[in-house]
Amino acid sequence: MSKENLRKDKTCLNCNHVVEKRFCANCGQENIQPRKTFHHLFTHFAEDLVHYDGAFWKTVKALLFKPAVLTKEYLSGKRKTYVPPVKLYIFINFLAFFLLSVLPTNSDEEVEQNNKNPKQQEVVRDTISRNPNIIITKPKNNDNLYFSDFKTVRELDSVENSKPENKKMPRLIYWLERKLTEVSEKTPPDEMREKFAESFQHNLPKVLFLYMPFFAFVLWLFHGKKRWYYFDHGIFTLHYFSFLLLTFSVILILYSIVSYCGETANNVFLLITFTAFPLWWFFYFFRSHRRFYGESKLVSRLKSCGLFIINFFMIIFFMLGAMLYTALNIH
Repeated sequence: MSKENLRKDKTCLNCNHVVEKRFCANCGQENIQPRKTFHHLFTHFAEDLVHYDGAFWKTVKALLFKPAVLTKEYLSGKRKTYVPPVKLYIFINFLAFFLLSVLPTNSDEEVEQNNKNPKQQEVVRDTISRNPNIIITKPKNNDNLYFSDFKTVRELDSVENSKPENKKMPRLIYWLERKLTEVSEKTPPDEMREKFAESFQHNLPKVLFLYMPFFAFVLWLFHGKKRWYYFDHGIFTLHYFSFLLLTFSVILILYSIVSYCGETANNVFLLITFTAFPLWWFFYFFRSHRRFYGESKLVSRLKSCGLFIINFFMIIFFMLGAMLYTALNIH
C-alpha cells in the first residue's frame, strides 16, 4: 500500500465521487496529490520495476521450460501470478527487434570493410573500364528474366513492346517488374540493399503481428469448437510466439558475444544454432500442444504435424509478401 499522504479534499480527481478512505469506491483511484517530485517518480519506478521483475522472471522461466503452463494457468483464472500474455508479447517483441537493430552483424562489418577499402573499389572500376566486355548485361531475347533485370523503365518498355503478344509478361508480373525497376533506377544497388534490409527489419514485427490471428485460426480449425474458443487459441498463440521471439533474442545476444571470438567460433555457433534451436522450437510446439489440448499422443502428433506444414507455407507466403511490399516502398 502507498505511504503517501492523502489529499484533504475528499472529492475524487478522476470521477468526482466522494472518497471515504484511501481509494475511491467508484473508480478505484487513490486519493493522493497528482503532482510529484522527481524523487517520488524515481522511487515509484524502482518499486514497480522490482515488482514487475519478480513476475517477469517467473514468467520467463515458465515460458522457456514449461510448455503450455502459462496458457493453462491464465485460462484457469490465475491472472496475477504471471505477466499477462499481451504485455509479455509486446515486451519480448520490442526486446527482440531492439537487439536486432542495435547488435552488430557480419553484414554490417562487411559493408564497413568495403567502405574502408576504396583501393579495391578503384581496381574493380579500372578493370571494368578497360574490359567493358566483362560487364554482364541482360540478354534481350530471354523472355524469362523478370524482377529488376532491367536498368531503366525505358529499357523494360522497349523490350516488352518488341515481343509478340503471346510472349509478353503477365500484367501482374509486368506491373511488379516496372515498380521494382523504378526503385532500382532511382537508388544505387548498395543503397537499395541497405534500405531494403532496414525497411524489412521495421516491417517484420508487423508481419508477425498480422500472422498471429491466422495461426490461431488454423488452431481453431483443428480442434473442437464446443470445447475451445478462438480466444483460447489466441492465448496459446501469444505464448508460443513470445517463446520464439525470446529464444531469438537469446540467439542474437549469444551471436554478438561469439562474433568477437573469431571465424571458427562463429561457424561452430551457427552450426549449433541452426540445428539445436529449430529442434527446440519443433519439440516445444509438440509438447505444448499436447499438454494444452489434452489429446492422445497419436492424435496430438498428427495434428501438430499438420499444423506445422500448413503454417510453414503460410509464413513463407507472408514473408514473401512482406519482402515484396518492402521492395515496392523503398524511397
